[in-house]
Amino acid sequence: MKFPKVFWASLVVVLVILADQILKIWIKTNFMLYENIKIADWFYLYFIENNGMGYGIELMDKTFLSIFRIIASTGLLYYLYLLIRRDYPLPYIVCISLIFAGAVGNIIDSIFYGVVFDSSYGQLASFMPAGGGYSTWLQGKVVDMFYFPLIRTSWPSWVPSWGGDEFIFFSPIFNVADAAISVGIAVLLLFYRNTLSKGMEITSIES
Repeated sequence: MKFPKVFWASLVVVLVILADQILKIWIKTNFMLYENIKIADWFYLYFIENNGMGYGIELMDKTFLSIFRIIASTGLLYYLYLLIRRDYPLPYIVCISLIFAGAVGNIIDSIFYGVVFDSSYGQLASFMPAGGGYSTWLQGKVVDMFYFPLIRTSWPSWVPSWGGDEFIFFSPIFNVADAAISVGIAVLLLFYRNTLSKGMEITSIES
């Protein structure tokens, strides 16, 4: 039995969001902020929260960022609908589905987490605390937990400014949603540049 492309797109979105939120809720309710567990020398579960975009980047006001994410995700959902309607290649649709699902995963944190969880600083957070959450709607912090310090070394002494300082590759701490977005974008850029350029045209045609 051959499933339609809308089925695969929906499956990717649902699985990514579920995996992302289940892991975040588990981390949030079982780890204090900055607590970590060593899985291997190159892999830690390391609980941090950030106010910004993927990998802790902060570029704009939190409320504005949350609203921007909602608008951008709505546009992505419409774009995904157009791709399925135009019968674009399934791998391309899956990539866009990954990006959309990752965006929604982080949006959920931004919208709800400040209200439904209390602070993780120095304590385990509780769900729907009697005294209220640590913030308000649209002010939630995004939960990150994957840390892969694949290489730990020091910059050579002759390197200006950084000589002798510690160098870690890969240092960002991220979550399932960030990973889904990164994988989707990377595959698009590596294998679907032409399709991406063509795909962008359909939004202007349809509008």
